[in-house]
Amino acid sequence: MTGVFEKISEALHIKKHPQEHEQKEESAEAQSPAHADATASASVITSPVFDKSKITVVFVLGGPGAGKGTQCANLVQDFGFCHLSAGDLLRAEQNRAGSEYGEMIRNCIKEGQIVPMEVTIKLLENAMRAALAEERAGEGWAEGRGRFLIDGFPRKMDQALKFDEEVCESSLVMFFTTTEDEMLKRLLERAKTSGREDDNEESIRKRFRVYKEQTMPVVEHYNEQHKVVTIDASASIEEVHEKAKTVVEELFKGEIARNVTA
Repeated sequence: MTGVFEKISEALHIKKHPQEHEQKEESAEAQSPAHADATASASVITSPVFDKSKITVVFVLGGPGAGKGTQCANLVQDFGFCHLSAGDLLRAEQNRAGSEYGEMIRNCIKEGQIVPMEVTIKLLENAMRAALAEERAGEGWAEGRGRFLIDGFPRKMDQALKFDEEVCESSLVMFFTTTEDEMLKRLLERAKTSGREDDNEESIRKRFRVYKEQTMPVVEHYNEQHKVVTIDASASIEEVHEKAKTVVEELFKGEIARNVTA
């Protein structure tokens, strides 16, 4: 993740897509009323930045403390994913010198609230661009391909819809589940060494409420699209890893049975 962060110091200032430049180069003759109407209608239809036939995006969802980051780290080793944590990207941005969003991000994290989607999505898009520019080794990165685990995102329906429509359509949602008591225990243990502002019981309780109210509808949305695999994260790290690894193997083989519990 460090290399990616270094390459997105200007993460909120992305280049315009080629088609946007082409529209500005239109000749005067093309600006007839009929053409303008047609252009206005076409402009509302946008293509994602990344081609889903080449770019694999797996969303990793689950409550705070469900073990998403740990399992993502294991899957990076197994399959050569680029792991992008929405939370890590936001924390890096809040500490970036000169960031106009730093204080706003800090307050949202402290209160357990969700950062405005435009900020998070731009950070993710630019992190993906940076990873693809690195020309990583492995079959998952050959000939313009790439594979991404996006951890802790999307956390709201508007984020899910905007990312799928404008950045890249997701291939799969891995949904890690366990009890609130177990998640609270894990987070309070992590708080002893994490140094994170939101690793305290008050913030954790707020995060649980936000998760139930805003993130569970996202899981239900993707479940209706047959993209969700639910994994019981209550077991040991090794046991959960084996289940997650099997899910990804089946995804790449094209054999995955979704809407199931692993």
